[in-house]
Amino acid sequence: MHRTPRANLYLGLVCLVFAVAIAGLWVPFDTDSGLLETVRRRVSIGDALAPTIAAFFIGFGGLLLMVSDRNANDQPALSAVHLRFIVALVALLVVVFSVMRWTGPLAVALVGPEEPYRILRDTAPWKWLGFAAGGVLLVTGLIAAIERRMSLRAVLIGLGVVLALIAVFDLPFDDLLLPPNGDV
Repeated sequence: MHRTPRANLYLGLVCLVFAVAIAGLWVPFDTDSGLLETVRRRVSIGDALAPTIAAFFIGFGGLLLMVSDRNANDQPALSAVHLRFIVALVALLVVVFSVMRWTGPLAVALVGPEEPYRILRDTAPWKWLGFAAGGVLLVTGLIAAIERRMSLRAVLIGLGVVLALIAVFDLPFDDLLLPPNGDV
Protein backbone atom coordinates (compact mmCIF):
# COMPACT_ATOMS: atom_id res chain seq x y z
CA MET A 1 0.00 0.00 0.00
CA HIS A 2 1.46 3.35 -1.09
CA ARG A 3 0.94 6.30 1.22
CA THR A 4 1.14 9.91 0.07
CA PRO A 5 3.98 11.80 1.76
CA ARG A 6 2.72 14.38 4.24
CA ALA A 7 5.59 16.89 4.31
CA ASN A 8 3.41 19.78 3.10
CA LEU A 9 0.73 18.98 5.63
CA TYR A 10 3.26 18.90 8.47
CA LEU A 11 5.01 22.09 7.32
CA GLY A 12 1.68 23.87 6.93
CA LEU A 13 0.60 22.75 10.39
CA VAL A 14 3.86 23.99 11.94
CA CYS A 15 3.43 27.36 10.18
CA LEU A 16 -0.15 27.64 11.37
CA VAL A 17 0.78 26.83 14.99
CA PHE A 18 3.66 29.30 14.81
CA ALA A 19 1.36 32.02 13.44
CA VAL A 20 -1.18 31.43 16.20
CA ALA A 21 1.63 31.56 18.80
CA ILE A 22 2.87 34.88 17.38
CA ALA A 23 -0.59 36.45 17.26
CA GLY A 24 -1.87 34.94 20.49
CA LEU A 25 1.20 34.96 22.74
CA TRP A 26 4.04 37.11 21.48
CA VAL A 27 2.04 40.12 20.26
CA PRO A 28 -0.12 40.57 23.39
CA PHE A 29 2.70 39.95 25.85
CA ASP A 30 5.49 41.85 24.07
CA THR A 31 3.77 44.93 22.68
CA ASP A 32 2.62 47.98 24.58
CA SER A 33 0.26 49.37 21.97
CA GLY A 34 -2.27 48.11 19.46
CA LEU A 35 -2.12 47.84 15.69
CA LEU A 36 -2.62 51.57 15.20
CA GLU A 37 -2.42 54.33 17.78
CA THR A 38 -4.37 57.57 17.60
CA VAL A 39 -3.13 60.46 19.72
CA ARG A 40 -4.68 63.89 19.15
CA ARG A 41 -6.07 62.83 15.75
CA ARG A 42 -2.63 61.67 14.65
CA VAL A 43 -2.56 58.03 13.59
CA SER A 44 0.70 56.14 13.91
CA ILE A 45 1.84 52.55 13.62
CA GLY A 46 1.45 50.58 16.82
CA ASP A 47 3.90 48.04 18.19
CA ALA A 48 1.59 45.16 17.32
CA LEU A 49 1.14 45.90 13.60
CA ALA A 50 4.26 44.33 12.09
CA PRO A 51 4.21 41.05 14.06
CA THR A 52 0.46 40.70 13.48
CA ILE A 53 0.89 41.13 9.72
CA ALA A 54 3.76 38.64 9.78
CA ALA A 55 1.62 36.15 11.73
CA PHE A 56 -1.18 36.56 9.20
CA PHE A 57 1.08 35.80 6.23
CA ILE A 58 2.76 32.85 7.97
CA GLY A 59 -0.64 31.42 8.90
CA PHE A 60 -2.07 32.04 5.43
CA GLY A 61 0.91 30.27 3.84
CA GLY A 62 0.51 27.38 6.26
CA LEU A 63 -3.18 27.07 5.45
CA LEU A 64 -2.42 27.09 1.73
CA LEU A 65 0.08 24.27 2.18
CA MET A 66 -2.34 22.27 4.30
CA VAL A 67 -5.29 22.66 1.95
CA SER A 68 -3.91 22.77 -1.57
CA ASP A 69 -0.85 20.52 -1.55
CA ARG A 70 -1.41 18.14 1.33
CA ASN A 71 -2.21 15.17 -0.94
CA ALA A 72 0.17 15.99 -3.78
CA ASN A 73 2.19 12.94 -4.85
CA ASP A 74 5.29 14.95 -5.79
CA GLN A 75 6.08 16.21 -2.29
CA PRO A 76 9.12 14.75 -0.55
CA ALA A 77 8.96 12.50 2.47
CA LEU A 78 10.60 14.00 5.54
CA SER A 79 14.17 12.81 6.04
CA ALA A 80 17.25 13.53 8.12
CA VAL A 81 18.49 15.82 5.34
CA HIS A 82 15.40 17.99 5.71
CA LEU A 83 15.76 18.12 9.48
CA ARG A 84 19.44 19.09 9.21
CA PHE A 85 18.49 21.89 6.80
CA ILE A 86 15.87 23.18 9.25
CA VAL A 87 18.38 23.05 12.12
CA ALA A 88 20.88 24.98 9.97
CA LEU A 89 18.24 27.64 9.25
CA VAL A 90 17.39 27.95 12.94
CA ALA A 91 21.11 28.32 13.73
CA LEU A 92 21.36 31.01 11.05
CA LEU A 93 18.44 32.87 12.65
CA VAL A 94 20.09 32.72 16.08
CA VAL A 95 23.31 34.18 14.65
CA VAL A 96 21.41 36.82 12.65
CA PHE A 97 19.36 37.98 15.64
CA SER A 98 22.51 38.17 17.76
CA VAL A 99 24.32 40.22 15.12
CA MET A 100 21.27 42.45 14.71
CA ARG A 101 20.93 43.00 18.45
CA TRP A 102 24.57 43.69 19.29
CA THR A 103 26.05 45.44 16.22
CA GLY A 104 24.75 48.92 17.09
CA PRO A 105 25.65 48.90 20.80
CA LEU A 106 29.06 47.37 20.04
CA ALA A 107 29.82 49.96 17.35
CA VAL A 108 28.89 52.81 19.69
CA ALA A 109 31.02 51.31 22.46
CA LEU A 110 34.03 50.94 20.14
CA VAL A 111 33.95 54.07 17.97
CA GLY A 112 30.90 56.05 18.90
CA PRO A 113 30.41 59.28 20.77
CA GLU A 114 30.13 59.59 24.53
CA GLU A 115 26.37 58.96 24.62
CA PRO A 116 25.15 55.41 25.20
CA TYR A 117 23.50 53.51 22.35
CA ARG A 118 20.06 53.88 23.92
CA ILE A 119 20.25 57.63 23.32
CA LEU A 120 21.61 57.22 19.76
CA ARG A 121 19.33 54.39 18.60
CA ASP A 122 17.15 56.77 16.57
CA THR A 123 19.95 58.76 14.92
CA ALA A 124 21.78 58.02 11.69
CA PRO A 125 23.93 56.01 11.14
CA TRP A 126 23.59 54.18 14.46
CA LYS A 127 19.93 53.25 13.97
CA TRP A 128 20.70 51.33 10.78
CA LEU A 129 23.80 49.36 11.82
CA GLY A 130 22.19 46.34 13.49
CA PHE A 131 19.28 46.18 11.06
CA ALA A 132 21.60 46.39 8.05
CA ALA A 133 24.19 43.90 9.33
CA GLY A 134 21.59 41.38 10.44
CA GLY A 135 19.39 41.88 7.39
CA VAL A 136 22.19 41.43 4.87
CA LEU A 137 23.43 38.38 6.79
CA LEU A 138 19.92 36.90 6.87
CA VAL A 139 19.15 37.32 3.17
CA THR A 140 22.64 36.29 2.10
CA GLY A 141 22.61 33.28 4.45
CA LEU A 142 19.21 32.09 3.25
CA ILE A 143 20.21 32.38 -0.40
CA ALA A 144 23.53 30.63 0.30
CA ALA A 145 21.76 27.82 2.19
CA ILE A 146 19.30 27.26 -0.64
CA GLU A 147 21.91 27.49 -3.40
CA ARG A 148 24.52 25.63 -1.29
CA ARG A 149 27.15 28.24 -2.13
CA MET A 150 28.04 31.80 -1.22
CA SER A 151 27.95 34.38 -4.00
CA LEU A 152 28.45 38.08 -4.51
CA ARG A 153 24.97 38.14 -6.08
CA ALA A 154 23.47 36.94 -2.77
CA VAL A 155 25.28 39.68 -0.85
CA LEU A 156 24.12 42.34 -3.33
CA ILE A 157 20.53 41.07 -3.12
CA GLY A 158 20.75 41.20 0.68
CA LEU A 159 22.07 44.75 0.55
CA GLY A 160 19.34 45.78 -1.89
CA VAL A 161 16.61 44.26 0.26
CA VAL A 162 17.89 45.98 3.40
CA LEU A 163 18.17 49.35 1.67
CA ALA A 164 14.64 48.96 0.28
CA LEU A 165 13.27 48.07 3.73
CA ILE A 166 14.98 51.09 5.27
CA ALA A 167 13.56 53.31 2.52
CA VAL A 168 10.03 51.94 2.98
CA PHE A 169 9.84 51.60 6.75
CA ASP A 170 12.33 54.01 8.31
CA LEU A 171 12.61 57.08 6.14
CA PRO A 172 8.88 57.99 5.90
CA PHE A 173 8.14 57.57 9.62
CA ASP A 174 9.61 59.80 12.32
CA ASP A 175 8.49 57.65 15.25
CA LEU A 176 9.30 54.17 13.94
CA LEU A 177 12.35 52.33 15.23
CA LEU A 178 13.77 49.57 13.06
CA PRO A 179 14.45 46.27 14.79
CA PRO A 180 16.09 45.74 17.23
CA ASN A 181 16.19 49.38 18.36
CA GLY A 182 12.78 49.32 20.00
CA ASP A 183 14.03 46.75 22.52
CA VAL A 184 17.51 48.16 23.18
